[in-house]
Order: sequence, then structure tokens, then C-alpha cells
Amino acid sequence: MHTIANKLGLEISYDEEKIFYCDNEINLKRSTKMQEWFDFVHELCHYLRHCGSQINMHPLFRQLQEYQADYFTYHFCIPTFMLDNLFNYTIYDIMILFNVDYEFAFKRLEMYKNKLLLTKGII
Repeated sequence: MHTIANKLGLEISYDEEKIFYCDNEINLKRSTKMQEWFDFVHELCHYLRHCGSQINMHPLFRQLQEYQADYFTYHFCIPTFMLDNLFNYTIYDIMILFNVDYEFAFKRLEMYKNKLLLTKGII
């Protein structure tokens, strides 16, 4: 997290109230390392893909940006190209390999399997 921030010229700070990014700063809440990583990656997406403030934004556009940041987080933390190289794995294997919790691993594997089925024309 800190290596990525340094390479991008970002600062990481901590506030007990809000998680956000502004200019070149990502503000996180102190939590577990895993939760801080998820929050960092989510805010990193906002930094890389979105501009401006969400404060006066239409709620539907804000919802879209949050969806995009969540989607980015799943793919950044568990990249598709890495899943493509795994065989006979379980959710627990994914949890250990990528240091994510059960719910995160389960949802990412569902996304991955749905994409494979869609690509093959099954769904």
C-alpha cells in the first residue's frame, strides 16, 4: 500500500471518521491491515479514474462511481490473469493466496466464474 502510494506520489493519512481521497492524499480509518488495504485500493480507483468531488454530485452518478471503485478493488486485489493460472482451487486457497477474507474471495470467484460462463456463451 505504501509502496504504491509512494510510486504515485500519494500520501496516506489516517482519520477516525472518514475514508476519502483529495488531491494527492488518501485518508483511511485505522483498522485491520486487510480492511485498510481494501479501503486504500477503493480510494486508489477514485484517484485514478474519477475527478472532482462527490459532494454535489447526483446520487446516481455517485452510486456509479462507488460501483466502479468496488469492481476495481475486486480485480486489483485478485487479478484475473492470476486466477487464469490457477487450477483446482477453493475459496480457502484464494483467501490464503491473496490475503482476503471469505466473503471477498467468494464474491470475486463468482464474478470470475460468471465472466467465464459469459465468454463461453453459456449465460
